[in-house]
Amino acid sequence: MTGAAVPVQAAGSVPQQACVACGLPDFTGLVEKSGPSVVNIRTYKKVAVGSGDEMDDQTRELLRRFFGVPIPAPDAPKGGKDAPQDEEERPTGVGSGFIISPDGYIMTNAHVVDGADEIMVTLTDKREFKAKLIGADKRTDVALVKIDAKQPLPAVQIGDSAKVKVGEWVVAIGSPFGLENTVTAGIVSAKGRDTGDYTPFIQTDVAVNPGNSGGPLIDMRGNVIGINSQIYSRTGGFMGISFAIPIDEAMRVVEQLKKQGYVVRGKIGVQIDAVSRELAESLGLGQARGALVRVVEKGGAADKAGVQVGDIVTSFNGKPVERANDLPRLVGETKPDATVPMQVLRMGKTVTLNVKVGEWVMDKKPGAKPAEEQKPEAVSKANALGVKVIDLNEAQKRQLGVSSGVLVEAVRNGAARDGLRVGDVILAVGNAAVSSTAQFNAISAQLPVGKQVAVLVRRGEAGLYILLRPQN
Repeated sequence: MTGAAVPVQAAGSVPQQACVACGLPDFTGLVEKSGPSVVNIRTYKKVAVGSGDEMDDQTRELLRRFFGVPIPAPDAPKGGKDAPQDEEERPTGVGSGFIISPDGYIMTNAHVVDGADEIMVTLTDKREFKAKLIGADKRTDVALVKIDAKQPLPAVQIGDSAKVKVGEWVVAIGSPFGLENTVTAGIVSAKGRDTGDYTPFIQTDVAVNPGNSGGPLIDMRGNVIGINSQIYSRTGGFMGISFAIPIDEAMRVVEQLKKQGYVVRGKIGVQIDAVSRELAESLGLGQARGALVRVVEKGGAADKAGVQVGDIVTSFNGKPVERANDLPRLVGETKPDATVPMQVLRMGKTVTLNVKVGEWVMDKKPGAKPAEEQKPEAVSKANALGVKVIDLNEAQKRQLGVSSGVLVEAVRNGAARDGLRVGDVILAVGNAAVSSTAQFNAISAQLPVGKQVAVLVRRGEAGLYILLRPQN
């Protein structure tokens, strides 16, 4: 029997037409275009040799072999207060960044360059530059550094994060675990993901690990739509969820950093909470939306406009407040001294108030003196409670309405899990009142390990006890 030949197909293979329909995207062109704009960032900190902060032999050998760091002599002088001490630069971190303009401006995360005495940038062609920190904004975790290159540098193409769609393919390029020029891909899992930070994130399933921080998140058109910033992990490694700062917000921050080295935001002087479903139903809101005003700062912009405790802010400057965290962002985007309308729900009625927005400067340029700044506050060392605190100056005490206490600046996982927050004021530990960082350190050092202690905290205008368990 004769007829047209039947094409032979290997078992398990897919016809070519079907492959075109169901095949995965090709990222090669995208990487060739954007890859040269992504940089590796290494940070160093100056440490006094013989200051007592000596490294062990294993760490010393690792630094010598992999980073080329000079090894202190074993008999280096321990040094008294009058003994001369040499300094050496030791590596403190590795991250990523990307070039946003041909003249050498580079965007990265604020936490990548935080506390660095020296910032080194390596391009994909292996050229190295010492970078200058232009400014960093801890609230959004965005930083801007600059390198001086003799020739124009390849810059990324900035996209529009507002147009990002859930489900679209995206690529991350960076230096996970210090491995430069690493490319990973995935999809956008969610938009506007609220993790408690100032900025709602773009959530993806792209493999992002330590060292990817500060690198770009790129869409299939080659546009940067975000800065890879955080991961959700119980092990320290990637677990399928990563978060990126939307590029729209990052560029607004960068423009201010480039202009003045720090970011100025609007402030109205309120403390807010989320609106629960039960509260929304009882007040006739229909759905849980808005921001519940818990505290109104005396003399602040909101106070002068007539905002009251218990008001629910539903709109600010013509934009809806769907979630509590929408309000700080909308206020922050408003220029200080601008007068804008704000709608609140009060006793079942909608009230429109005109608020003259104040100014909130978060992180000033190094060397600038913040308003009402006094001498630098003392900072606590590591302690059994897992809490880092600083002394309150007199201006802060007046603002907070307290006569003593210390301000919580950082919290380890254990204390955070027990309910302590950054910004809390610790008034007492056990039955001992706390008036200074030195006293807090002394009390913490005497606490028995493993036995819970009651810590009296001032949070806003409310006081509460939190039970913490000291650890080694």
